[in-house]
Amino acid sequence: MSDYFRLRQIALAAHDLPKVIDDFQYIFGVNLAFQDEHVAKYGLENALFPFGLAFIEVVAPFKEDTAAGRFIERSGGVGGYMAIFNCSDPERRGEHAAAMGVPVAHAMEYESFVGVQLHPRACRATMIEFDHTPGEANPMGPYFPAGGDGWQGAVKTDVTRSIREIIVESPVPDELGAFWGRLLEKPWRPEGDGGRIDDVDMIGVRIAKAPEGGRECLRTVVVESNDPHGTVSRAAERGFIVRDGGFDMCGVRFEITP
Repeated sequence: MSDYFRLRQIALAAHDLPKVIDDFQYIFGVNLAFQDEHVAKYGLENALFPFGLAFIEVVAPFKEDTAAGRFIERSGGVGGYMAIFNCSDPERRGEHAAAMGVPVAHAMEYESFVGVQLHPRACRATMIEFDHTPGEANPMGPYFPAGGDGWQGAVKTDVTRSIREIIVESPVPDELGAFWGRLLEKPWRPEGDGGRIDDVDMIGVRIAKAPEGGRECLRTVVVESNDPHGTVSRAAERGFIVRDGGFDMCGVRFEITP
């Protein structure tokens, strides 16, 4: 098995999933690729949208006392819910995290899919998951969280091309960056008041200083678009507050760039 490590999926949390589905398709020009009926056992419903070959998932609670519902309440609706990394060795990475004092909160095994979710508070800014779908070393291959195969037909890149990077904010970005570098087993490269986690494929990881009084969270998703002006205009049309070429939606700021 070839070795690989990529940030493939960002999970966000919201209350009104039908509205989110409508807004995402209208604003970003993406398709709904998959909804997983199995998350209902956790009191959730979800929707996955391909942004190029990466995904944004939105989860919404429909019962009381769900993990996503508690996250929304605890965060005040600000911040991304989860960063999901595809890799060839999720179980080993879970053991490495546990040895660092970041326990595994939930281990998953369905057919040949393996997933390891780490304890969200121990991860600090957002929950981290390591997972593996056989065949996913080819980014156009099967991907279990999107239903295995079939998601490829939903990819649409005439408006939105891809997710360039996420920006994670912290009052102490150097400390968080060094910690995430050890946790992800990737180099931390300081730059100014923040820096980057190097050698993460597909979606980059940048860590920036939080505003005064801010807390650690996955705050920004940088989206590459063929129509930045149109994307931002459609967001304003749907009632989202636009500022500096971006807008807040589902707890994160979407920064739209050519």
